[in-house]
Amino acid sequence: MVGAGEVGSYVAELLTRHGNDVAVIETDRQRLRDVEDRLDVLVVEGSGTHPHVLEEAGLHKASLFVAVTSNDEVNLISALLARQAGVSRTVVRIEAESLRGRDAHALREAIGADLVIDPDAETAAEILDLLEAPGATEIAHFAQGEVIVIGTTLTASAPLCGKTLSEIAAQYEPEWDFLVAARTRRGDTIIPRADERLEPDDHLWVVAKRKARREVLQLLGLQTGTHRRVLLLGGGRTGEIVARKMADRSGAVTLIERDPVRARELAEVLDGVLVIEGDITDAELLSAEDAGSYDAVLALTGHDDANILACLYAKSLGASETIATLHRLSLRELLEDVGIDVALSPRTASANGVLRFVRGGVAAVATFLAADFEVIELEVAEKSKADGEKIENLGLPKDVLIGAFVRDGKPRIGRGQSALRERDHVVVFVRPQNIDAVRSIFG
Repeated sequence: MVGAGEVGSYVAELLTRHGNDVAVIETDRQRLRDVEDRLDVLVVEGSGTHPHVLEEAGLHKASLFVAVTSNDEVNLISALLARQAGVSRTVVRIEAESLRGRDAHALREAIGADLVIDPDAETAAEILDLLEAPGATEIAHFAQGEVIVIGTTLTASAPLCGKTLSEIAAQYEPEWDFLVAARTRRGDTIIPRADERLEPDDHLWVVAKRKARREVLQLLGLQTGTHRRVLLLGGGRTGEIVARKMADRSGAVTLIERDPVRARELAEVLDGVLVIEGDITDAELLSAEDAGSYDAVLALTGHDDANILACLYAKSLGASETIATLHRLSLRELLEDVGIDVALSPRTASANGVLRFVRGGVAAVATFLAADFEVIELEVAEKSKADGEKIENLGLPKDVLIGAFVRDGKPRIGRGQSALRERDHVVVFVRPQNIDAVRSIFG
């Protein structure tokens, strides 16, 4: 692993959690110390572009090489060196559009990267999903979009609140379009039983057919429809991508950027976006721009303190929803306590792509900041244990739930009596320690 920043340290944590031996290379001594204190990994101080540093980290024994520094050139050069040393699989972080486009195809081919990730673009995509489901804290797509997983905190006024899962099931028999798959209450995450009664402040993850999205949002007490007026605080690459996409959707978008050069640049390239030069923590500026009148206020700078303060002030002015990018995950619970609606981290989306690649045979992976389980998509292999077998007879480990499966492009909610077949795509809620056992069942 080259790079122990936000993305690299999180990926390293997930890989070690799954029993992999990991070496981390980083030039920043403090970052190395932080990783060494938290994780059982080999740490090497230095640059991934130096062959002797790579060798010290054990490059000759590596089966996977991941380069995720914030410097594209470092990532590309180190990945090239890894390929030349015989590493069979490489993952590279690239942010510059000039290195991701058609013109740079030959360069990427020469490097031979198996997976290219872009944390800014992936974070922007996550934000855009959330803007289409106001009140949701997580959205994940599976089986080419036919199945979605929605995460949110339940309010007392939500139609599902106060009901047991068996009562909900009876109401929607015989054809279910959704299923309450997991629940967190007071820090404890479980796959709930039929007699579980949903309470206010429960954080739920619901798996649903795509067509049921609007109904599920209503049952969870959430709004439906895209935010029309959005205030973006911070004009970095993530903010630029969100602004452009929202403007394309005919939304009213205002963006505040502190750097005057960057503000002028954004004003020139973002059609239909009002760009204002200013400090996002300036209360007078936020008041003057009537931040409380926006449907959503998004703080997307690289500074957690500024993002938190700006969101808090916008909320006090009356903003309907606030979303903040968060780089120090230790602050996440604080945000929940003070009323910021959603906290996102660039690390999760990128890590999901790496995990999907590392595991092999997994079509999609979703991890969540608020829970210690994952959602994975698997395909039922011919003559596997799952081929032709009912879900209730699979012998799934404890705390494993088949939430849905897709057959011939049609999604179905997983039930005990449901029989799986070869080529079904199955969406599974699972704790990391049970992933290998689950994969063996599906072949």
